Amino acid sequence: MSVTRISNFEARAGMAEKLHAFLKTIVPLVEKMAGCQSCELLRNQQNPSAFVVVEKWNSVEEHRASLKNIPPELLSEAMLLLAGPPTGAYYEPLLAAQFARRA
Repeated sequence: MSVTRISNFEARAGMAEKLHAFLKTIVPLVEKMAGCQSCELLRNQQNPSAFVVVEKWNSVEEHRASLKNIPPELLSEAMLLLAGPPTGAYYEPLLAAQFARRA
């Protein structure tokens, strides 16, 4: 069963556009990693400094293993743009088949 990882990012004051540009460069890297089914970047309409990355993975283990493939210098660059550490959690699909049939 697949798993969805939702990660939240808040830009430091005045850094929203730089964080947006940075996250846009990360999405294609994530999509190429083993076990990644999809990766999407979203921006909060009410708070343009807030971003969410929604990733679908084959498993939690494959997502965790992929984190080792992110160059440390990219992580350091991200930390300069963030108001605080990113947060995130794993979600499992519920009733996905029902929603797909209604569409």
